[in-house]
Amino acid sequence: MTGEAPASFHVTSAFDEVRIETLAHTSEAVAHAALEVAYGLHKDRAGWLSVPVRVAVLKRFAALVGEQAEALARQAAREGGKPLADSRVEIARAINGVEVAIAEIPQLHGTEVPMGQTASSAQRIAHTFREPRGVVLAISAFNHPFNLIIHQVITAIAAGCPVLVKPATATPLSCRSVVELLAQAGLPAGWCQLLLTTTAVTEALVADPRISFLTFIGSAKVGWHLRSKLAPGAACALEHGGVAPVIVDPTADLDDAIPLLVRGGFYHAGQVCVSVQRIYVHQSVVADFTHRFVAAAQALRTGDPLDETTEVGPLISRTEVTRVDTWVQEAVAAGAQLLCGGHALGPTTYAPTVLLSPPDDARVSCEEVFGPVVAIYPYAHLDEAIARANAPDVFFQASIFTRDLDTALSASRRLAGMAVLVNDHSAFRVDWMPFGGHRQSGLGLGGIGHTMRDMSLERMVVFRSRSL
Repeated sequence: MTGEAPASFHVTSAFDEVRIETLAHTSEAVAHAALEVAYGLHKDRAGWLSVPVRVAVLKRFAALVGEQAEALARQAAREGGKPLADSRVEIARAINGVEVAIAEIPQLHGTEVPMGQTASSAQRIAHTFREPRGVVLAISAFNHPFNLIIHQVITAIAAGCPVLVKPATATPLSCRSVVELLAQAGLPAGWCQLLLTTTAVTEALVADPRISFLTFIGSAKVGWHLRSKLAPGAACALEHGGVAPVIVDPTADLDDAIPLLVRGGFYHAGQVCVSVQRIYVHQSVVADFTHRFVAAAQALRTGDPLDETTEVGPLISRTEVTRVDTWVQEAVAAGAQLLCGGHALGPTTYAPTVLLSPPDDARVSCEEVFGPVVAIYPYAHLDEAIARANAPDVFFQASIFTRDLDTALSASRRLAGMAVLVNDHSAFRVDWMPFGGHRQSGLGLGGIGHTMRDMSLERMVVFRSRSL
């Protein structure tokens, strides 16, 4: 490893930028020692966590999270900016995620491999079994500061892997709470360690051959770069962003669709990898749709995430406010019609923004905005809408709203999404379903069970006996 980390950094409230806490960076030496501890735990097969121990720890952890749910929700809302109502949902979802992980542990099993089918395989029986892959390095994002850690850390513990977790610098407090609560729940020392490393030290960890699995949630640029640093034999799962498309056809129930799409576009100020970003609306209904969608967006209350009435919170930093505004103004200058928003409301907040017909090569059309911006595009024919929806080199989730069965079936096969939602917004997710991107949007499938299987190895035992 190279480069000693700076001494400390400040954690601030996303909304008002008030300092919450000052934390020390994890030094190179401490990070190296933490990895050595984790590697030693995995090498000691006799000391692996048994299934009953894992289950007992996770049950106690879920109970502790439930007891502290309100405090954890407020902490997440303050550091990450997601409105309190949504942060409460995040904590409840995290508890459910732990329950899902517990239920998935028995599914980490092998199968019988047929023998005796040929002369060379006679007198043999064989079966596979699953075991922990090794040390997991989890690098997380800011937008769901508690639940993303559940997806990356609890899955590792459930699979029996020691885990090192590096949260987003902007939101480390929720991650620290997870690590502390796991210790309170009885997880032995060393099995889950928090690292607050700088970029240089983090990259050195990624490249270390003692890392068996990297789970990364964040930007495509960083994710693909880190993948290139992995040692031979190390596996990874990458979850990046998307430019989620939605198609609204002439038969769509607008009364049903518009509230869902407003929610999908402006939930957490658009800082979700599958946020509704591009809506292709048939020209016969685009005027009605646009009028109603804009009215609903304008009615949203933006402000302090700790205010019970807030529906749209801040962006994670004032730098992001500036970036989002730059993209919006570029689109307007290139011919987009600004229907609402298009300006900052404060240093960290941006008005819910709706654009009509930005060029397909504008950044709001082909790159992930990660802000409260939705673009609407009229179309004449379904083939056109699908072609435009599929144009960016990213795909994660996509949606179509229609009451025509043939259209739904056709679009669900032709839209380039790893998941296609019919009559639902693109940001729908439950934690037991497969979830992941393709092309630039990521590698591998998330979802609690899928991740646990990725964090395990399938091995085989073959017995030969003359008595068979």
